[in-house]
Amino acid sequence: FDYFSPGHLWLSPTGILSFWFLWFTPVLLHPQCLDFKPPFRPLRELEFCVMYKEFGCCDFQKDQELMSKYYQIMDNFDYYGYANCAGFVQELLCQECSPYAAHLYDAEDPSTPIRSIPGLCPDYCAHFWKKCNSTFPFLSDDPHITKVQHDQTRLCRYLELDDTDYCYPHILSNQQLTQNLGRVQSDSDGCLQLCLEEVANGLRNPLAMVHANDGTHRFFVAEQVGLVWTYLPDRSKLERPFLNITKAVLTSSWEGDERGFLGLIFHPMYKYNGKLYVYYSVEVGFDERIRISEFRVSSNDMNMVDHSSERVILEIDEPASNHNGGQLLFGDDGYLYIFTGDGGMAGDPFGKYGNAQNKSALLGKVLRIDVDDNNRGPLYRIPSDNPFIHERGARPEVYAYGVRNMWRCSVDRGDPRTKEGKGRIFCGDVGQNKFEEIDIIEKGRNYGWRAKEGFSCYDKKLCANSSLDDVLPIYAYPHKMGKSVTGGYVYRGCEYPNLNGMYIFGDFMSGRLMSLKEDRYTGQWRYNEICMGMGLTCAFPGLINNYHQYIISFAEDEAGELYFMSTGIPSATSPSGVVYKVVDPSRRAPPRQCHYDPVPVRVKSNLIKFIPQETLIGVEPPSKTKPEVQPTDSYDWLQELIDRLGELGPDPTTAAPTTTTTRQPKNSRRKGRRRKGKSRTETVPELQNGAVRLVGDDQGRNDRGRVEIYINGEWGTVCDDLWSTNNAAVVCRQLGFRHALKAAKNSEFGEGKDLRILLDDVQCEGTESSLLDCKHAGVGVHNCAHYEDAGVICGNSDYIVEV
Repeated sequence: FDYFSPGHLWLSPTGILSFWFLWFTPVLLHPQCLDFKPPFRPLRELEFCVMYKEFGCCDFQKDQELMSKYYQIMDNFDYYGYANCAGFVQELLCQECSPYAAHLYDAEDPSTPIRSIPGLCPDYCAHFWKKCNSTFPFLSDDPHITKVQHDQTRLCRYLELDDTDYCYPHILSNQQLTQNLGRVQSDSDGCLQLCLEEVANGLRNPLAMVHANDGTHRFFVAEQVGLVWTYLPDRSKLERPFLNITKAVLTSSWEGDERGFLGLIFHPMYKYNGKLYVYYSVEVGFDERIRISEFRVSSNDMNMVDHSSERVILEIDEPASNHNGGQLLFGDDGYLYIFTGDGGMAGDPFGKYGNAQNKSALLGKVLRIDVDDNNRGPLYRIPSDNPFIHERGARPEVYAYGVRNMWRCSVDRGDPRTKEGKGRIFCGDVGQNKFEEIDIIEKGRNYGWRAKEGFSCYDKKLCANSSLDDVLPIYAYPHKMGKSVTGGYVYRGCEYPNLNGMYIFGDFMSGRLMSLKEDRYTGQWRYNEICMGMGLTCAFPGLINNYHQYIISFAEDEAGELYFMSTGIPSATSPSGVVYKVVDPSRRAPPRQCHYDPVPVRVKSNLIKFIPQETLIGVEPPSKTKPEVQPTDSYDWLQELIDRLGELGPDPTTAAPTTTTTRQPKNSRRKGRRRKGKSRTETVPELQNGAVRLVGDDQGRNDRGRVEIYINGEWGTVCDDLWSTNNAAVVCRQLGFRHALKAAKNSEFGEGKDLRILLDDVQCEGTESSLLDCKHAGVGVHNCAHYEDAGVICGNSDYIVEV
């Protein structure tokens, strides 16, 4: 969180509360198993389908099932049949283990009947038919195969795939599909292609998600206003909040207010002592402070805090409203770490050297205290090995200093096998004018602020001081990439082995997702940007490839899987926050390896079932019902859909309506790419209610015009009564533009006299999918004339034209 420092200015004009982006990146690979999940490396070596023992879609149990089926089939043949056909039968059965099994069996779309025999290349099919025609009835119970079994041409046409790249066995020799199989995919710029899963939504600036480490696998999400919600492993939410201190928390609805409920952590022994700690802003008289308090869970309800149990551990005066820090962590040493900001304003102007370099101040520091055994006596003690306990004038709580505003820190769990890296504390420290940085916190070290910002000097006089002895960040990036770092986590989960050891973080302002990976031999950290996978990369059930721009925080669940929280409107009162789980579509852990049994949770509150709101974009496979092959030309539905969307306005490089990722716009069209499966006669997708178009610009420009909307089979106009930049933003994003530059009124782009007026008194918040989702007088209900027809000017620049 850092909105106010010089260099951190951002546009938030009236009506434009958020903007989302979509960048298209071409992706060729889409390995997928028949259970609609990514392939994996089997834990136990396969004995039958050995060609897929390193990577594929079968574990040892499935391999044994296929071997049993193989012997059942081959028992029907004499020696001659066995000698000629055993190899063919084994190859075909084992394609269920192929990393591309979903393609081979035409199972990418769950509504399509799965093939009983994998898609075969014509030459291979012809050879198989000539030698082993008699095996088909034993391999498949498909009546059509039985019908055409003795007609090679008809049979092989039925078994072929439209996309010859994916047919067996040509797929094995396709280097584009096999050379990087099982690795995290990246585009030509090295941007890693990952996907997301929506976990929670409707949250107001969700800035912390933590678990209690008590075996229940619940997760707790904190909102900036001072509410903490309980979520069960099935993602249902308890109706009653776990914690509610909204009356005590100091914050506002003002976009960018950094005050509020900022941090939450459970005691490592929470399962036994029921203690948790919170970090929040308060107002005492005319003073603003940060407060760190201890609470206990209720003795009557494991899903509710005893609000009367609060004990204030520490309070620190805040001279300004920004740079409030907010992170609480328990280190591997069992001590509580507190991360404070430098006090706010710009340039740490407090005192001769600023708060951050002043060890007698608690601001701009990493503090470490002992909160164990505090039921009697002092609320906290100073660890005996804290670095400055013997330094005159220094606060004994100080563990490290010289930090500006560390926003989100995490403790590395260490490699699951070797425990390498265990206990390291990573932090993102928000910069001033030029750089954002990532640090690893070490005892007694100086992290340079205000002398340095990133690797460069900020205060040249302090920077030249030979006694500075500061530790440099492991990575810093300039403000052209982002202006407010959000620290993340080193991935140590079970489900996605390729991500192990990767530090994943983001930027609040730019919406950029990033990663660092340490070179074990040189100690250097290698940077890769993270993009949302496009094309078919994220075409798995439940996955999406877009997110809201403002990345507030990252999180880890009890099993070590990685999440982040972002919002479309950075206000403590806007319910546009979403929690996303990070997913690697290129490889998963073997089945059952990551299984756990949560401890039962006794629930006394009503449950709110989780309903996902986000959707996959860029791919919308049509419904298919006919299982029978027809000898027609292949229909390229994706190209047809892109062409239809192109008729609505922006060129192919324009950002799409409702999403955020991290790359420059690229053309989403994948050259020569077709759906893999049999040809089927299909129709062009129909226009949906709420579709819009722009008409009436004298120069024919597609980024401006009179707004016409499609409702119930007809096009009509929209009146400009209450027409605002919010309304225009909905239209522009729907057409694929990043911003609304102007909400035009008084028929600036002509009158649509030949059409009915379909909408009037439209009032949008700016986040809706279409004007129909906004408040309005009703379809066809109006009190206006065509000289009030509304229009818009859309664009991708960062400047807004006020009406």
